[in-house]
Amino acid sequence: MFVKVKNDERGLLFKDGNYIKHLKPGKYFFPPFLSYKIIMMDIGKPFSVPDKDIDIFLHDEVLLKALSVIDVGDHEIVIHYENEKLEDVYTSGKYAFWNVLKKHRYKRIDIRNPQVAEDIDPSTFRDEKIFPFFTQFEVADYEIGILYYNNVMQGTLKSGKYYFWNGPATVEVKKVDLRQQQLDMAGQEILTEDKITLRLNFVCHYKIVDPQKVLKIKSPEQQIYILLQLILREYVGSLTLDALLNKKQEIGDYILSQLKAKGKDFGIEFLFAGVKDIILPGDIKEILNTVLIAEKKAQANVITRREETASTRSLLNTAKLMNDNPTLYRLKELEFLEKICEKIGSISLTGGGNLLEQLNSLLAKDNTKADAVKNNL
Repeated sequence: MFVKVKNDERGLLFKDGNYIKHLKPGKYFFPPFLSYKIIMMDIGKPFSVPDKDIDIFLHDEVLLKALSVIDVGDHEIVIHYENEKLEDVYTSGKYAFWNVLKKHRYKRIDIRNPQVAEDIDPSTFRDEKIFPFFTQFEVADYEIGILYYNNVMQGTLKSGKYYFWNGPATVEVKKVDLRQQQLDMAGQEILTEDKITLRLNFVCHYKIVDPQKVLKIKSPEQQIYILLQLILREYVGSLTLDALLNKKQEIGDYILSQLKAKGKDFGIEFLFAGVKDIILPGDIKEILNTVLIAEKKAQANVITRREETASTRSLLNTAKLMNDNPTLYRLKELEFLEKICEKIGSISLTGGGNLLEQLNSLLAKDNTKADAVKNNL
């Protein structure tokens, strides 16, 4: 039997089903009457013989020099690079590769430790061959991550992208939003001290300052809501309706001070609290509107009386000045004469004299009559 082994091949010689040796490139002749068998191997592919355990061939020291062998434990994975390019990822088992044409490099990973070492290039995780072997988490710049292995807290993660090996440990990252948040309390019914039921719309702003403490509290937002509700009921219940309406700004300041005192227990810092709306029952609203209208009418009447008094006082002062000063009295007559002329469309003259003399004579007659009436009185 004549056999030719090419440069990119290697031969495995078997006799009676047993491995004898490997054949390098060259020409070989074997007696045909003997039960020889040759398996040709492509050295560009991993070393693998169907239905044969790899350990059968590892006793051949000459063959071992042409192979690169890795033994992967149960708790390991091995990243295989060929010519510095990721070729494959191997789990538990024994693998061999021809080291003739290609340069092999291996990265052995102990998956009992989920943390990915810093010497692993992040670009490695872009290859789909490695996708089944890691888990990825991203933490935004306004968040902080809390890392857990098997439900045991390991530490915090700042903003960024993180990779963890899929191994015996369960990896979880709980993210906490550090941005300012708002809690709205809408339509909260509260009874005042004078037994009036009203509804409040309240708002508060807060931010998380201790993420680890917050994660230890079940439903923190719901608990904050109940705390706010209780503080509001206690404070509003101690005030009458009139006092409440007058202290609308003070309500927010008081509630904020109470919330800040409790904030450390939640790992939260409260920044603002205030009343958005106070909604009164319909009948109370009508009563308040009636009172408001009455108050405004009373204010309007006071202003009207004040203006009338001022006007009368001004007329009295004017009369005194004209009585004491004839020239001023004469000027006032001329002023009224001017106003009368503005109202008249046409003036007819009879007899002699000009317009001014006739009008003055009319005024003089009226004054004489007025003096006569005064003397008779």
